[in-house]
Amino acid sequence: MTYQKTDEAIASLTPEQYRVTQENGTERPFTGEYDNHFEPGIYVDIVSGEPLFASSAKFSSGCGWPSFSKPIVNGNVNELRDTSHGMIRTEVRSTHGDSHLGHVFNDGPQDMGGLRYCINSASLRFIPKDEMEAEGYGDFLDQVGG
Repeated sequence: MTYQKTDEAIASLTPEQYRVTQENGTERPFTGEYDNHFEPGIYVDIVSGEPLFASSAKFSSGCGWPSFSKPIVNGNVNELRDTSHGMIRTEVRSTHGDSHLGHVFNDGPQDMGGLRYCINSASLRFIPKDEMEAEGYGDFLDQVGG
């Protein structure tokens, strides 16, 4: 499967999805549709479709955004130094879609590796476990649990 950013994908984004992924925005805490979502499946880039996070790596952090302990494919997530807003943080972007996803912090659960990928729901599309094969993500079924 080829993952890429296309004009059609950008044109189909909602205003909030565009603001977050293309303009480095952040959704308000506790407003994203995946904050308290724990169904088995995977989360892919809303723009490119590249697989980003598995439900088995998702945890409840209480921060107001979906939190994951690790990417499903390390090569699909870029980490960049972010010095905006008077802070030094590590921004997380999708590799193929170049979508702004959120930030990664080192305050995650130690038993899951210690990282917290704090991700905007607006940058994600969820694919339920029972639809993964049909949508071309069958290779990742062993990583979703449930």
